Amino acid sequence: MVSILTKLIIARHGNTFNPDDTPTRLGARTDIPLVSKGRAQATALGHYLKEHDLMPDAVYCSSLMRTRQTAEIALQEMGSREHIYALDIFNEIDYGIDENQSEDKVIERIGSEAIKNWDKNAIVPDGWKANPDEIIQNWIGFSKQISKTHDEITNNVMDISEVVLVVTSNGIARFAPHITGKFEEFAQHYPIKLSTGAIGILEFNQEKWRVIDWNIKPTIKNI
Repeated sequence: MVSILTKLIIARHGNTFNPDDTPTRLGARTDIPLVSKGRAQATALGHYLKEHDLMPDAVYCSSLMRTRQTAEIALQEMGSREHIYALDIFNEIDYGIDENQSEDKVIERIGSEAIKNWDKNAIVPDGWKANPDEIIQNWIGFSKQISKTHDEITNNVMDISEVVLVVTSNGIARFAPHITGKFEEFAQHYPIKLSTGAIGILEFNQEKWRVIDWNIKPTIKNI
């Protein structure tokens, strides 16, 4: 019997604002690079994955600069030359009228309760252009694709393991645990929001996906 184990590492890109900047909601329509701390977070990500024997066999990101840079720096830190595949399904959501607005202005428009519902239950506030069902189906489709990678492995191979890294954004990452079919249970144990530079780890084994850990923050060096 062939034993197949797939680990899916979901990373949120690093910081895109300096300490003196006013952070805004960056969505699909805003493409800016990482700042110094963001690059340090990407380096820490690569170091963490290498130290924990999670070197990726396949790497994906969105079409946005901040995710590609995070992936590139992490791979460089690992000494890996894996190709990075950019998929639009991992692009951040469109924040509509709140795109590039400060959090104070966003809360003034939609209220703090709407933000809490977004961060706790992934309920999209009015005016944001995001379809949760579509995002969830994208994750499910992707998870089926990567869990079938070894379908043609010969019978004489007993243990197979693969690590897949996806670098995406906060609005997309929070829906990934739906692939387990137990999102409500997940949300009771973890904050669904990933911090910048943080990762979540899911594992596919015995025909099931499960969340191993979430919002792990690799230690960054002083910058």
